[in-house]
Amino acid sequence: MSRVLCQQCQRPVKACICVFTTNIDNHIPVIVLQHPSEVKQSKGTVGLLQQSLLRCQVIVGENFDDCQELKSCLEYYKDNIVLLYPSEQAIPLTKIAIKSVNKDQVTMLEEREIKCIIVLDGTWKKAYRMFMSNPRLDDLRHIVLPEGIASLYQIRKTKKDNALSTLEACCHALSLLENEPDKYKTLLNKFKSFNQFQQSFAKHTESK
Repeated sequence: MSRVLCQQCQRPVKACICVFTTNIDNHIPVIVLQHPSEVKQSKGTVGLLQQSLLRCQVIVGENFDDCQELKSCLEYYKDNIVLLYPSEQAIPLTKIAIKSVNKDQVTMLEEREIKCIIVLDGTWKKAYRMFMSNPRLDDLRHIVLPEGIASLYQIRKTKKDNALSTLEACCHALSLLENEPDKYKTLLNKFKSFNQFQQSFAKHTESK
């Protein structure tokens, strides 16, 4: 007998995550390049992110050379699209001047305003492979979050220092770039509850 799925998050009704979503009008669109192995990962955070952000596009794949969706985005945003990835040439977001909400007294360290962010979704190893397999990504400007941001992600562990989930990385990057730190707190708080739910759900499943 097939399981009944939630029509919104496409998860089994008992594991529905819709209660942990919120509605955020992010001014800077997000494009998530998601590794295929993450699509059905119950502990993944992209589903939560996509349902919560007004402007969030998810493209699944490993090699995007022939991906028309990504090509169209790159052509549309041109020099105003960046990759959130800790490459050697990545610019810390704390060094990028932020446009104020009322757009007064704007000082830019970079002449090209950031109008779109690309994020890689996968384990660190798989994200690295995606980065290395797609030369187009290396041609973009790279940005990186400042060090010292503590992760709330308890259900998936990594040995990498300062590692954040895709949802957390996007929230912190957008809050810095849009200069609206309170705007994404609701989603981060709901993310805490998402962690607790997944942990309790896993324990319940194991006890059967």
